[in-house]
Amino acid sequence: MKVRKAVIPAAGLGTRVLPATKSMPKEMLTIVDKPAIQYIVEEAVNSGITDILIITNRGKGIIEDHFDRSPELEDRLTAAGKADVCEQVASISKLANIFFIRQKETKGLGHAVNCARNFVGNEPFAVLYGDDVIIGDDPACGQLIRAYEEYGKAVVGIKAVPEEAISKYSSLKVSPLKDNVFECTDMVEKPQTKEEVLSLYSILGRCVLTPDIFDILDQTPPGSGGEIQLTDAMRTLARSVGMTGVDFTGKRYDMGDKLGILKATVEIALKNPLLGERFKEYLKEVVAAF
Repeated sequence: MKVRKAVIPAAGLGTRVLPATKSMPKEMLTIVDKPAIQYIVEEAVNSGITDILIITNRGKGIIEDHFDRSPELEDRLTAAGKADVCEQVASISKLANIFFIRQKETKGLGHAVNCARNFVGNEPFAVLYGDDVIIGDDPACGQLIRAYEEYGKAVVGIKAVPEEAISKYSSLKVSPLKDNVFECTDMVEKPQTKEEVLSLYSILGRCVLTPDIFDILDQTPPGSGGEIQLTDAMRTLARSVGMTGVDFTGKRYDMGDKLGILKATVEIALKNPLLGERFKEYLKEVVAAF
């Protein structure tokens, strides 16, 4: 069955980037001229996704507003002769069929994904973590969808992380299949001992899941941090029928981290066709002055 639906969990509190996120959802923090979540939605759309569910919570209505029409703004832009800008603004609401649901209690990523059960139905679906913006010529989500179509199993997007950082991530038991594709048969969320580390490969920001994950989530007890962890449910899936891992191409930016936000802003600005050269010259001047 073709993957046409995606879920974007965006209910986190963004505590790592306070005070900016006291009144602004981290998903709406701007990278050059677009909020982070728009990059994520565009990646899904460019991967063939047509229907997207964004999971929010209280105080994140601004995300819904961003993907809605703004007739007053559009009328003013048109009257001012800024038709190109008006089309750019209006096109945001036409990216995909975008729906919203609130996670009324922040009980973890697994709980958030389980809120999508009625939206997903009996179809495979992609999950794009709201913290992670991935920029590349080949959309990361699309790479995972192709692996699902080839192997018929749920897929995780993976990257190797530094050994000293593995305790902050998940650790996967993997074996090579071909090129950058692996078989995944086990995983541990935030391993705390060397014995728990299965490899330095970790899930970073993307997965494609089958609908049987929902019944597994129903039976998954709270794990790390006292929350229902999606990784714990995927471990059950990996141990029973196996999963596929794709070491995706593209640069990942952690939008829940202040340095990650700065890196995203600088590197994406440098690639901007209108701003890149001027920004590069500015950076040279700034660096030389320090």
